[in-house]
Amino acid sequence: MKKGRVWKYGDDVNTDVIFPGKYTYSVLEPEEMTRHALEDLDPDFAQKVKPGDVIVAGRNFGCGSSREQAATCLKYAGVQAVIARSFARIFFRNAINQGLPVLQSGDAVDSIENGEEIEVDFASGKIKAEKGVFAFSPFPESVLGILQEGGLIPYTRKKLEGNR
Repeated sequence: MKKGRVWKYGDDVNTDVIFPGKYTYSVLEPEEMTRHALEDLDPDFAQKVKPGDVIVAGRNFGCGSSREQAATCLKYAGVQAVIARSFARIFFRNAINQGLPVLQSGDAVDSIENGEEIEVDFASGKIKAEKGVFAFSPFPESVLGILQEGGLIPYTRKKLEGNR
């Protein structure tokens, strides 16, 4: 369980504003990607985000193109989780593959305010905020393992090493 400050956005935050398309083929290192995270939606985000911060958004977060960099730039910026009413399917999977927890909780989205400090407890499936405690579906063990290892590649490497 870790406390983090909330960055709140609306519906249909697409991959082109999460990681601008103009950098897709020129910015390749995750650490450099973080400098451009959400720059077209919130120019202050990349300079002010702190490790452990949380993004809260409305419906269809991560819609648009299948841009893996969208999840990567948020993870490497230190975002501990994205809480939304719903996610675009491809972004959801890219986030899990990158080791970025994505949580669905409409009640939390409705109640949490921008700048508020919240706690996310992945083990219990609870979000603690000023206006209450909100539940989300806990991750299956396999997904929890991917998140705990920092993404699908480190998780798979560990599994393969264990089978030698």
